[in-house]
Amino acid sequence: MPDSATERIPVDVAVGVLLRRDAQGREQSFLLTTRPPGKVYAGHWEFPGGKIEAGETLEQALRRELQEELGITIEQVHPWKVDVMDYPHARVRLHFCKVYDWQGDLQMLEGQQFAWQSLPVQVQPVLPGTIPVLRWLAQEQGFEGNTHVE
Repeated sequence: MPDSATERIPVDVAVGVLLRRDAQGREQSFLLTTRPPGKVYAGHWEFPGGKIEAGETLEQALRRELQEELGITIEQVHPWKVDVMDYPHARVRLHFCKVYDWQGDLQMLEGQQFAWQSLPVQVQPVLPGTIPVLRWLAQEQGFEGNTHVE
């Protein structure tokens, strides 16, 4: 068994950054959900998504995960950024995709909570893998200041 985190093989995860736009088409708010009860980091706020299964593309995995977790059918997927996080329980490669359009009403099918947020986020605690995304959104929006509550 590997001794260091750098030797652990990362698990690929598809993550949806669902964005609502204002009348001018600017990104206005984004969806965060809590980790479901019984899972590692339960109650921490994150962007929804999950593991990419064998044989799935990033887009297929994201579509499946958001249907299973939120009960929505997403439209176009916009691959955005990739980041690797080392957690005590796993090393994960997070494939963040922006999603602007979907069909259906949000349903929290895994017992999680949801909140539409803007910067700085008002919910806490935030999952460590979410923090870089908040910084990237802040850079794109020209936001100055703390992007999250710690």
